[in-house]
Amino acid sequence: MRNTPTAAPSILIASDNATDASMVKGLLAGAFGNVFTCTDSAQAVEDFERLMPGVLVLAFDTLEKSERYCLGLDRRRGKIDSRPHRTVILCDKEEVRQVAELCIKQSFDDYVLFWPMNHDAQRLHMSVHHALRELSARNHEGPSVAEFAAQARRLSELQVLFDQHIASGGRRIENANLAIEQAGQDIDAALQGFSRRLGQGALQNGVQDLESAAIEQEVARLERDEIHPPLRLVAESMQALQHWVDEFRQECAPQAQAARAASAVVDRLRPTVLIVDDDDFQRKLLARILQAQNYELLFATSGAEALNSMRKTRPDIVLMDVLMPGMDGIETTRRLKAVPQFANLPVIMITGKSDGTVVADSLRAGAADFVVKPLDRDKLIAKLARWSRPEALS
Repeated sequence: MRNTPTAAPSILIASDNATDASMVKGLLAGAFGNVFTCTDSAQAVEDFERLMPGVLVLAFDTLEKSERYCLGLDRRRGKIDSRPHRTVILCDKEEVRQVAELCIKQSFDDYVLFWPMNHDAQRLHMSVHHALRELSARNHEGPSVAEFAAQARRLSELQVLFDQHIASGGRRIENANLAIEQAGQDIDAALQGFSRRLGQGALQNGVQDLESAAIEQEVARLERDEIHPPLRLVAESMQALQHWVDEFRQECAPQAQAARAASAVVDRLRPTVLIVDDDDFQRKLLARILQAQNYELLFATSGAEALNSMRKTRPDIVLMDVLMPGMDGIETTRRLKAVPQFANLPVIMITGKSDGTVVADSLRAGAADFVVKPLDRDKLIAKLARWSRPEALS
C-alpha cells in the first residue's frame, strides 16, 4: 500500500491483519488527518522511513508481534530516530500488566486495552491526542538545563566584563581630565616663564625692540583667548562623557541585577545525567557516586532503551557503557549523534579497557570523553563537571 505523507504529523497503524488495521484507521480517521496503515512486514521499515509518523499505533493482537515489529525498526534506528515519534500499543487484558511495565520502562509511550473487541474509541483518541501534544511540546521545547546554564553563565560573565570595562572607562576619563588639567597648568607656567624672561631681558638679543609690558599683555591675551577656551571645551566634553557613563551604568543596573539573579538560579539547577549500563551493580555504583553531586539521574539498561527514553526526556550528559549485549555503547552513540537535536549532547564512555581501537571508534561515533573501570570517583566527578561548563557546550 503506497501512501503519500504530508507536512502535518501523520499516524501510522502497523498490523499483520489488514482487517484490524482498517478498523483502527476507521476509529481514528474521523478525528485525525493523515492516518495510514502498514500490514506488509516486508515493507515495514520502508513505509516507516517514508512516512516518518508522529504517532505509531501497534495494532497487533499479541505483544510478541508488536515487539518483533519494533525490533525490525531498531535495526534501522539511526535514520528513524532522526524524527521523534510516540508509540501507542493496543493490547488485551492478559498482557496489560506486562505492557504497562514496558511503558513505564519507556519501551512504549502508552497503551490501550483493546482486544478482544474492547473498542474504547475515546480512549484511543485521547491516547493519540496526548501523543501528538507531547510531540508538539518536544518540537518546541526550550534549551536543556545544561544549555540554559551555559547561556546564563555567559550572561553573568558578560555582566562582569561590562562592569570591568565601565570601570576602566571611568578611570581613563579621570586620567584624561587630570592630563588636561596638568596640560593647562604646564601651558600657564610656560607662558608665564616666557613672559618673565622677556621682562628680565633674558631674550634681548632676539626681541630688543619689544616692550616688557606689551609682551606680558600679549601673553595674557593668548592665555585667555587662545589657549584656555579650547582646554575648557575639552574638559567639558570629558565631563559630559563621564555623565553619560554614569547614566548608562544606572540604566543597566536592573539588567545587571537580573544577570546576577539568573546566575544564582543556575547554581541551583540540576543537570540530568542518563546512565546507560546493563550491569545493575554498575548502575547502583554510579548512582551512589552522583547522588550527592546535584544531578538528576536517569537510567537505561540497553542502547535501545536509552534511545527510546530520549524520545521523551532529553538529558544533559550521557554516561555510556561500551560493552552491552545487542547494541553496544559505540553503536548507540553513533545512532544518538545522528539525531540533530542530540548532535552536541556530551557522551562520556565507560570502558573497562583503554584499547586504542575502542577509543578511536568511540571518538568517531561522537563520544566526548572516557572514564575507565574500575571507576575513580574524583575523576568521574571532575569529567562530569567539565562537560557541564559553558565552554563544553559551545
